[in-house]
Amino acid sequence: MNAGSGRNDKSETHDIIERVMQEAGRPHRICLVDDAGDLSRVAREAVEAAKECGGAVVAVGGDGTLNAVANAVIGSGCAFGALPQGTFNYFGRTHGLSEQIEDAVQDLLHATPQAVQVGMLNDRIFLVNASLGLYPQVLEERETYKQQYGRSRLVAAWSGLATVCHGYRQLRITLEAQGNTSTLRTPTLFIGNNRLQLEQIGIPESELIEDGQLAAIAVRPVGTLALLWLMVWGAFGKLGEADNIINFGFSRLTVKPSKLYHVRRIKVAMDGEIAWMNAPLDFRVSPEPLYLLKAATRPQAEESANA
Repeated sequence: MNAGSGRNDKSETHDIIERVMQEAGRPHRICLVDDAGDLSRVAREAVEAAKECGGAVVAVGGDGTLNAVANAVIGSGCAFGALPQGTFNYFGRTHGLSEQIEDAVQDLLHATPQAVQVGMLNDRIFLVNASLGLYPQVLEERETYKQQYGRSRLVAAWSGLATVCHGYRQLRITLEAQGNTSTLRTPTLFIGNNRLQLEQIGIPESELIEDGQLAAIAVRPVGTLALLWLMVWGAFGKLGEADNIINFGFSRLTVKPSKLYHVRRIKVAMDGEIAWMNAPLDFRVSPEPLYLLKAATRPQAEESANA
């Protein structure tokens, strides 16, 4: 459980989880993580403990927290549970997981593991999206705004506008997919693995997620005003109709920086968390699914409507 993510009171969340589990008579252990830098280590320890007793590992927090725990769980033989408590909760909403903590814990008690698709960037998985260029910059500066004004979707949107207005640089990259190679100059490259997020901004390739592919979105070189206008298109679910957008589906995509820059490491964002990855970047669908605990009693359509 990430004590630093989400908008709810952490002690109250902890107490609800503890009470529901005790009432159900389920053996459990809650690991409260105050430093986000410890998430991966604690997640690995939780996986080892779960393997010894045939249990599951459950992440409590936003999409970044879920990402860190899922990276430790995948391939371990353990089931993965999620109690979404972040700002957008795209992963949880897509899979019909309640954002109300007591409902979500109750659902876990009656859930069964179901295979879900995850993306991979080099040797790490991502649940919702991965990106490079302007988008990681937006996410970095968003954290500053959240610390000053609180965690909300409105603050997140406002911080994005402010980042674009402050300036950004263009990427020069080479793309290799399905045997084709092309060069691209763009402020940002976004790779999506979440149908709900892609549908909300109006990307038709959202349907490809159900067919075992990922979706790529890039912006043609444009000025600040044009980029702001594209953000408006996205807010109204029309981004895929914009002339300055390049979007396509793929199962594997290799991204290389231009030879002019001799770049060996590239700043990327995965599920809202920033990392540095060695070039080239290899995006693909993970050959192994994540086994997510999902309860049949809370249909996806119902949860999306409530959201």
